[in-house]
Amino acid sequence: MPDLTQGILWMILSGFMFVTVGVLIKLMDSGLPAIQSAFLRYVFGMIIILPLFHRIQLKSMARPILVLYFLRAIIHGFAVMLWFLAMATIPLAEVTAISYSTPIYTTIGAVLVFKEKIRIRRVMAVAVGFAGTLVILRPGLVEISLGSLAQVAAAIGFASSFLMAKKLVSVESSVNIIFMLTAGCGLALMPAALAVWVTPSLNDVIILFVIASLATLGHHSITKALIAAPLTATQPFIFVQMIWAIGFGYLLFDETPDIWVILGGFIIIASTTYLAHRENVARKKNQHQEP
Repeated sequence: MPDLTQGILWMILSGFMFVTVGVLIKLMDSGLPAIQSAFLRYVFGMIIILPLFHRIQLKSMARPILVLYFLRAIIHGFAVMLWFLAMATIPLAEVTAISYSTPIYTTIGAVLVFKEKIRIRRVMAVAVGFAGTLVILRPGLVEISLGSLAQVAAAIGFASSFLMAKKLVSVESSVNIIFMLTAGCGLALMPAALAVWVTPSLNDVIILFVIASLATLGHHSITKALIAAPLTATQPFIFVQMIWAIGFGYLLFDETPDIWVILGGFIIIASTTYLAHRENVARKKNQHQEP
């Protein structure tokens, strides 16, 4: 099977897994606080990655790296909490569409944090992506819900986490990064989760364990997709996730597809695909310039 086909299939599979995670969150009708659900997701995540524990190397970590891990855990953990809140309160398709804006915030962060140069074409792509988000939210025309704001904040949080991961991958192993994110998020969320603790039912425990497993496999599938093919080739197929989100939302939760959400999601996908293309072009140009 060609690498391009493998990459596309891995990306489609990852999208299906993350939409399934959203479906499971909506099926949890026990009233568990979002922060407790996020905390339990990482508790089960730790169980899943325990077989990798013998490969963890913590003693050699420098203090600045530990601080970066700590900050990333707090930001990523609360982004997941906001994502759980959004999933439970707004349509599945809207959550999915807004989540596509994460690469836009990542681009902005790369300019502000890493001082990366950005040319006019990327500026225009970021502006188009923001326009897509505004099409979904329609501020001033409709009331923006708490769930929508939570998902926008979650997208910004995930972008910040990605930028920190970009820094970490240059000095740390992937096993260390996965372990520290999972353990760190659990520890960061634990105090607030315990403060609002509601005893989960056996059904909730089972669903949360499946959610943790699917989320872990979803991230693994994205990694496999990026290894098999360039992001520019696989990025457009993330839009398939929107089709599943609309279908599941309509069939399982009686959520009527919103044309503005679909249109805004398409605009954001077009913008992020172009950003990925420009990043790929810039990377190849830098490689050619190296001696």
